[in-house]
This record gives sequence, structure tokens and C-alpha cells, in this order.
Amino acid sequence: MHAQRNYSYPPTTYSPTSSLTPYSSLSNYGVPWTRSPGSLQNALPPSYPPSPSYNSTSYLPADPSYSYPPFNSNTDTYARSSSTPSHREQLQLFRNAHSLPSSPTAGPFIPQPMYKPHTNSDLRRYVEEVDLDEPIYFWMENPSECGISLSDALHSRVRRLLNREQTVFEGRGPSVSIRLEWPGYRQWSRQIPTKDFRTPPGPITRAKLAKNVAKCVQRFITERQNHPLEDESDARWRVGQSGAGDNSIKLEDLILVSMHHVSMGSWQPQLRLARPLRT
Repeated sequence: MHAQRNYSYPPTTYSPTSSLTPYSSLSNYGVPWTRSPGSLQNALPPSYPPSPSYNSTSYLPADPSYSYPPFNSNTDTYARSSSTPSHREQLQLFRNAHSLPSSPTAGPFIPQPMYKPHTNSDLRRYVEEVDLDEPIYFWMENPSECGISLSDALHSRVRRLLNREQTVFEGRGPSVSIRLEWPGYRQWSRQIPTKDFRTPPGPITRAKLAKNVAKCVQRFITERQNHPLEDESDARWRVGQSGAGDNSIKLEDLILVSMHHVSMGSWQPQLRLARPLRT
């Protein structure tokens, strides 16, 4: 008879009734998540971390059970369970963007589900088996809030945007797809370049990314404004061009809060209204 072996397992706080709290298990053991040098894509100001207790006016409330990993301002690292967020963690980060501080006059978020491929094989190939980057946030100063007006981004009015000259999409291919899951309309996507036009080409900046996303949303509105909404859709989310004398949502009504890496070559913006939702 073989001698019984005694195995030592790390303690865990999991219970069948506990809620999902990404990073909580391994972050207790100090497993660091270090960004690639110079990318700083997540770059949350240490003095303004997302707070689970923040009462957002968002359309969908953030999960109150979510716990953000601790930020070390000296090493510029977060404690995480791996070097890149999993699809499940990305989904939680996508939802919790709704709890980021914003202007008191800001309206609800556009109620988008996070994009995912339609088939299980594509989900494995383009999401579960690839390295997904951390979200990119658009923090503003004076006052401090998360989110830049798409109208300001389009016209390069970015003086308040923190880290506007930091580069994004380092080490990525020449383009990525921007995806929108706008309520009442079919899925929409458009490619944007990840490189600038210098010689040799280099990664675009955070400010340029915001401008490119604004152009994408403007294109989406132009293409969809005359399309009928899908059956049983909420007409309050209908889009329209600037100058239209109606309650449709226009580019100048929108704020870009964050960008989320939802599949191998695709990113999805979290957008909210700069005004209340009109009936």
C-alpha cells in the first residue's frame, strides 16, 4: 500500500454562493500584472481608481461584487491573475466602465452587449485562445472624469485629455476593427489604422485613437440614420445627423469612456450620452 501524500493547497475564499470577483484569488499572492514598457494603455490615475461604491447614472448598473486589483503607483502595476485579461475578465471590465466617474450632467450609457463571435469555434479561436489587451480609458482633468466628447475628439480639442500623446496598439497589426452593438440596429464594424503616417510608421496616440473612433461613430450614424429600427426596439436610441430637429442621438451627444479588446482584431467602445435620454 502506498503511503498517503499530504498536499498543501493555497487558501481560497470561493464558495458556491460567492459572486465573481476577478483577480481576487491570485492578487492576494502578489502576482503582478506589468504593462509593456511605454504602452501604459490602462493608465488609470492612482488618485481616481474606479470605485465599486460609485453610484452611476448608467443604463445598466455595475456589478457591486466586483473588486478592482490594487494599483501600485511606484511600479505602475496592477495585481492580476495573468499578464492579460481573459474574456470573462474583459466582460467584467466592460460592465464596470459604467461606474467610472463622470460629469454630473452625463446621461446613460448606450446599452451595448459586449461583442463575441457567433460560433463556439470562432469564440475559441479569436477570443479564448488569444491574448487580449487591457482596456484603454479616456481620463480628463479639470475636472477629473472619465470620458471625452466625441465632438471634441473629432476636432482635436484634447487639452484636457490625460496622456494624450501616449501611444496605443504597440506591437499590433496595421489595423483593428471598431465594433458597435447599438440597440435597434444590426451589428456594425469599421477598420481603423493603428499606425501613423510618419516614416517609419509608429503607433497612434490616445488622442488619435479617440479621433478615429469619433470618425467611426460618425460614419455609423450616417449609414444608419435612415434605417428603420428593428422590431420592438426602443426608439429613444435612434441615431441622426447633426442639425436634425428631433430627439435622435447625434455625434455631439456622445462621450467616449473606454475601449475594450473584445476579440483578436476587434475593439469596442463604451459610449454614454452627454445629456439625459429624451423620449
